[in-house]
Amino acid sequence: MPKAQEQKVRANQNLIQKKQKNTSNLSSRIGILFFIYIRSSDYTLYYMAKDYFRFKLFTVRQDRCAMKVGVDGTLLGAWAGVDGCRRVLDVGAGTGLIALMLAQRNTEVGVDAVDIDGEACRQAAENVAGSPFAGRVCVWQASFADFVSRVSSKYDLVVSNPPYFVRSLRNPDPLRSIARHTVSLSAEDILSKHRELLGQGGRIALILPAAAPEGDPERMADENGMYVTRRTSVVTLRGAGVKRVLAEFSPIRLHACVSDTLVIEEAHGLYSSAYVELTKDFYLNF
Repeated sequence: MPKAQEQKVRANQNLIQKKQKNTSNLSSRIGILFFIYIRSSDYTLYYMAKDYFRFKLFTVRQDRCAMKVGVDGTLLGAWAGVDGCRRVLDVGAGTGLIALMLAQRNTEVGVDAVDIDGEACRQAAENVAGSPFAGRVCVWQASFADFVSRVSSKYDLVVSNPPYFVRSLRNPDPLRSIARHTVSLSAEDILSKHRELLGQGGRIALILPAAAPEGDPERMADENGMYVTRRTSVVTLRGAGVKRVLAEFSPIRLHACVSDTLVIEEAHGLYSSAYVELTKDFYLNF
């Protein structure tokens, strides 16, 4: 780490230590700063411009990835129903965060993580290699369409934190544009390929923006011959509007849709017990 950057990190560490008595290291304090930042924007929950993010069992380095570790990916990785799964596909894997979280949650699962961005794939592969789950996560560089055309096996679960900035201005950085806009992938693309991807009883789990057209999972399910079996509305702060929707889709009607709401913070700086319970196996400060 360059000396100037190291001094800056130490200064931030001293500042946070005064305000957060229960944090014990730099990584968890970075996480707290991250959550403070997400409240400043009504449009995204996302980004933390740090070179790495340390979780309890693994570290995600992200300096070469267009899209950084964010609440969206962490929510999906902690929420998706991975029990009983043996094969999982992570579409648009980025840093490999979701793939690593699912591998941690189910010690029997094997995860294929696919992304179109070569640099992201290389860094995801390094993150996987440095984790306890290196033998169970494979990273593939390919577009979603190319991967689907070549895959021969079926999956128990497909997960994705898909790009959905359909109505925002295109970013001049082509890598970030690919990652953030529906340039090469959309939630609809993933759902439309469920017959090619899912085995018997297989499911697709996505995190979607509540405000965009993609925030209507029932419509998306109906248009693609699927059913919504589970849905969680995500509220960042008690009393605020819904910002994200976690949705699970199945090609067969397993049961009536189970719906609930997840509040991240009861008040500024006070995380809800439900959010802590959902993410406590990952975040250092929980």
